[in-house]
Formats: sequence, structure tokens, C-alpha cells
Amino acid sequence: MQVATDKVAGKLSSTLSWVKNSVSHTVSQMASQVATPTSLQTPATSSSTSLSSPALSPSSPAQLSPDDVELLAKLEEQNRLLETDSKSLRSMNGSRRNSGSSLVSSSSASSNLSHLEEDTWILWGRIVNEWEEVRKKKEKQLKDLVRKGIPHHFRAIVWQLLCNAQNMPIKDQYSELLKMTSPCEKLIRRDIARTYPEHEFFKEKDSLGQEVLFNVMKAYSLVDREVGYCQGSAFIVGLLLMQMPEEEAFCVFVKLMQDYRLRELFKPSMAELGLCMYQFESMIQEQLPELHVHFQAQSFHTSMYASSWFLTIFLTSFPLPVATRIFDIFMCEGLEIVFRVGLAILQMNQAELIQLDMEGMLQHFQRVIPHQFDSGPDKVIQAAYQVKYNAKKMKKLEKDYTTIKTKEMEEQVEIKRLRTENRLLKQRIDTLEKESASLADRLIQGQVTRAQEAEENYLVKRELATVKQQCEEATAQLEQAKKTIRQLQQQQQPQAKGPPRFSEESVLQLEKELVQARLKEAESQCALKEMQDKILDMEKRNSSLPDDTNVARLQEELIGVKLREAEALTGLKELRQQVRDLEEHWQRHLARTASRWKDSPKKNTLSELQDELMSVRLREAEVQAELRETRQRLLEMETQNQIHSNQLRRAEQESRCLQDRVQTLTTQNKDLHVQLQAIKRRQAEIECKSKEDVMAVRLREADNIAAMAELQQQISELEIQ
Repeated sequence: MQVATDKVAGKLSSTLSWVKNSVSHTVSQMASQVATPTSLQTPATSSSTSLSSPALSPSSPAQLSPDDVELLAKLEEQNRLLETDSKSLRSMNGSRRNSGSSLVSSSSASSNLSHLEEDTWILWGRIVNEWEEVRKKKEKQLKDLVRKGIPHHFRAIVWQLLCNAQNMPIKDQYSELLKMTSPCEKLIRRDIARTYPEHEFFKEKDSLGQEVLFNVMKAYSLVDREVGYCQGSAFIVGLLLMQMPEEEAFCVFVKLMQDYRLRELFKPSMAELGLCMYQFESMIQEQLPELHVHFQAQSFHTSMYASSWFLTIFLTSFPLPVATRIFDIFMCEGLEIVFRVGLAILQMNQAELIQLDMEGMLQHFQRVIPHQFDSGPDKVIQAAYQVKYNAKKMKKLEKDYTTIKTKEMEEQVEIKRLRTENRLLKQRIDTLEKESASLADRLIQGQVTRAQEAEENYLVKRELATVKQQCEEATAQLEQAKKTIRQLQQQQQPQAKGPPRFSEESVLQLEKELVQARLKEAESQCALKEMQDKILDMEKRNSSLPDDTNVARLQEELIGVKLREAEALTGLKELRQQVRDLEEHWQRHLARTASRWKDSPKKNTLSELQDELMSVRLREAEVQAELRETRQRLLEMETQNQIHSNQLRRAEQESRCLQDRVQTLTTQNKDLHVQLQAIKRRQAEIECKSKEDVMAVRLREADNIAAMAELQQQISELEIQ
């Protein structure tokens, strides 16, 4: 067996060397005839290396001859034989068990392959050299060729032509970008080791592949700072680096991001990815309703298995040869191939997925589906183009998704506005509560002040009554003194004619009355002084009370009081002047009668009585003056009392106004509380609804788990059978 294997390997190596020599000779001839293309077109998607419709011939790019059609049909057949033969050769090298018939088929397939590869290279070489004319006139045939697959050695130039990435101005900036520092360098370094970890070009740490991958990702993060770096994009860049140098890979990646919707997919918001998930889920609902119902029952969201398909164009889901064929079509036709292939995969696995639970479906997508196409991508690509894809309906779904997102944004804005209003209402309620508390404090303080003033007013009235009583008593005593004086005067008249009739007892009685009158006078003066102090205190307190609407009337009353006070003061001055005149007269009288004191004791006693009578008169005049002054003070106190009454009345009016305002604020506060309760009630209803939805989802999950358990039991029974 080892000898047979060595013979087959030798034949294959000789055949391949002959193919390489013939191809190099053909390419050199082509290079001498045709110049390299310089213009590029817009992007589309890619596929495999077979042909299903008439393609472009080597002789004329506009029309294929029957010989070319026959040649391309042979090429397709030999491609199939080559894939079958390569599988058999791998199995032979792995197990070292094969038969002689397989060796013969391998050698014959290799011989046919060499001729087909040569024809394919010639065809694609002419397409590349005549790209502008082919792209304009034979776009449908070009798409068919791309779907059959782009030869490996032509992928670099064809991808650049498909996405129009040749001669980009940004290519000259690449070296300058590498000298700059990117904020995403740490993230890029972290993810590089995870990109194609089993590929020879990238698996070694700090290898050339990892270095050029880092350079391209860093350069793009500097060019597009909004996107920066996103996980998944490194797989696309890695595939480009497997086909072309890093400068050209950078230009192609920039074009893919700008013109193939990849930039919107990789933005931080990933809004385009949400749109793709919505469109893909709508296609599943329309074309695979049973599978869609099963996914909904299991809460198996589309993003759980399909997001990587759109972000990496199946590069992380399928083997590299299959993903590369799909990427060929993607370069030519765009994201449409991702929708088609994704739906084709679900159609091919619908029966198995319906029988699995969520974990089983995840494992099926991760372990089973990637190995279903190890034999080649033709099966999945053929199934993909049998999927119904309506571009107009996709546009309509895009509009519906935009409308839904707009409504969600409006609802979020409305919720945010309601929360802001709720917060402002709470702040306003707090402010009103503080104002209400302050007004209540002021009201209570005003009531306390009024009570204190009423009590003081009562005390003043009592003191006034006491002073009036004392004044009446003093008046009665004065009247008594006047009567006594009149009696003395009446007694003096007969004494002037006859001898004096005064006795020592009457003189002592008069002296006692005089002492009592002086004591009462002193007490009255003390009481008047205390009343004056209290009046001053009341005036100070009254000055601090607020004046409202009765200021003019109070001013008129004050003017009247001042006038009465001025008249009283004028009368008081006149009385004092009279008292001074009497004192002067009394002094002169004493001077005239000084010589009389040397006479007999009786005469001296009479003179003393007369002097005492004069003094009593003088005291009477002074008491009358003081009485008048006391009456004036009494008038002032009554005026002050009236003023206090007016002030109390104004305070009561202000208190009523404050109460009305407090009632108004309380009403407003109640209205705000009602609004707040309504808002809370709406929020509670929303929360209850969300909780009910969550409970319904959980109930569905429980039902799904039970159904999955039953399915697992059935699967176990089937496996046992």
C-alpha cells in the first residue's frame, strides 16, 4: 500500500508541475498582449469555481462559441471529479487503505484537471484584462461565473475589481497611518490570537500574519474613529490578507465597510445588524413558519445563531473553502447571499431543529452545521438560489423596522419626559410643602403674638383702671383739701377781727393730711412713671407691627393726638408758669412777713398756718397740673389702645388672607397629589403588564422545557432503537 501511495503522489506531482509550466507560459503570453485594468466597479457577493450558464470565451468577451461552452461543461464535471478524488486521496493517506481502481481514477482526474485549470485561467485572464467591457455588457454572465467560483490565483485582482478598490488615494496614507497610535491597539492585540487560530499564516504568536493583520486593523481604526475596532471584522481582514498584500487588503476592507453596509453593522449601536435580524426573521416567518413557531416557543432568538453570519460572512461558521466561495458571491452581490445561504441552511436542517430544545439547537448550529458542507459548497449555494428573495419586500421590511424603532425612540423619549415631569412635580410638591409649613408657622406665630398682645392690652387696661381709681382718689382728696382750705379761710375771716382760734390739734391734723397727700403724690408719680415706661414699650412694639391699608387714617389719628398733646403741653406750661409766679409771690410774702416771726407765739403760729396754707395752695396748683398731665397721658394711652386695636384688626385680616392662601396652596397640593397618584397608577399598570408578559414568557419557557424533555426522551428512545 505504501508503494502504491508513493506512485500516485509521484504522478500527481508530475501532473501539477506540467500544469504550472503551461499556465505560466499562457499567462506570459497574455501579459504581453493585454494591459492591467485600472477601473473598478461597485461590490457584490462571491461563490465557487463552476459554471452553470454560457460564460465568456477566450476569443471574444461578448459571445461564447460552442467549443467554449463544451469546455466549460467539461470543467464543471472535472471540478466535481477533482473534489471526489481529493477526498479519496485524503482518506487514502489517513488510513493507508485504498484499492488500485481509486489510484487509476486519481491519476486520470489529475490529468483532466490540468487541462480544465488551464482553460479556466485563460478565461479569467481575459475577463480581468477586459474588465470594463465585461462588467458593462455581460454582468449576468459575470455573476454566473462568480457563483461558480473565482480561481484562487485570480481572487485578489477580481475582488479588487468587484469592489472598485484599485488605485485608492487612501493607499498612499497607509504607511503614515502605521506610524500613528490608535486607542484600540490593546483590543486588537487581544483579539488577534483568536483570529484563525488554526491557520498556518496566523496561528504563531508575533508571526508575519498576525503583524500584518494588526497593521490593517489599526490603520482602519484611525481612518474611521466612529467605528474604531469591532470584533468579527478581523476575520474578514484575515481572509483578505490570505489573498493579497496588506496595502491592497486595507483598501478592499475600506471599500467593504463603506459600500457593503459593513460599517453600519460594526458601528457601536449595531443598528444595521438589528435591521438584518428583523428582515431575516421575517423571511423565516414567511417561508419556514413551523420552524419560526418552534424558535418562538423555545425563546430562540435570531441573533443567537445568525448575528455571526452577517458580521463575518460565515467565516466563523463554515470551513474556509466554503466561506471563501460565499465571500466571492458577497463581493459581487452584497448581503443578499447571506440571507439566501442562511435561509437555505435552515431549510436543510428544519427537521432536526424542530426536534431540539434551545441548548440542542445551539449545539447543532455550532457542531453539526459547519461540517455538513465539508464535501463542497455547491449544495448550499444551489439551495441558496432556490430561496425566494424579494428586494422590494426587503425595502418594505426596512421601512417597517425604521418605523418600529422610531416608535420605540418616541416611547423612550416620552417615558424620559414623564420621568422628568414626575421629578419636577415632586420637587414642586416638596417646595409647596415647605411653603405650607412656613405659612403655618407664621400663622401660629401670628396667633401667639396676637394672644400676647391681647394679654398685654388687658394688663394695660387693668393698670389704666387702677390709675383712674388712684386719680379719682387723689381728686377726692384734693376736694377734701379744698373743703378744708375753705373752712380755714372761713375761720380766718373771724380771726382777723378777733383773737386766733387755731389750736395745736388742728395744726397737727393739717400736717398729717399734708404728709398723706405728699405720699399719695409720690405713689401717683411712681405709677405714672411705670405707665410711661410701659407706654414706651408698647410704642416700640407697635412700631414693629406692619402697616397696611389704614396708614393714612392712622396718620390722621396721630396728627390729632400730637395736636392734643401740644395743647396739653401748652396748658401744662401755663400752669407751671402760674406755679412759679405763686412761688415768687410766696417768697416776697415771706420777705414782708419775716419781721412778724419775732412776735408772740400765737402770731407766729398763725403766720405758720398762713404759710402752710400758701404752700397747700401751691401744692394744689402743682397737683392740678400733674392731674392734667395724667389725663393727657390717659388720652395718649387710649389713643395707643385704639391704634393697637386697629393693628390687631389688620393682623386678623392678614391672618385670614394667609389662611385663604394656605387653603389655595392645599388645594393645589391635593391636585398635584392626584396627578402624582395617576402617574404612579399608570406606572404600576405598565409594571404589572411587563410582569404579566414576563410570566407569560416564563410559562412558555416552562412549556418549552417540558416539550424539550419529551423530545429528548423520544430521541433517546429512537437512539436506543
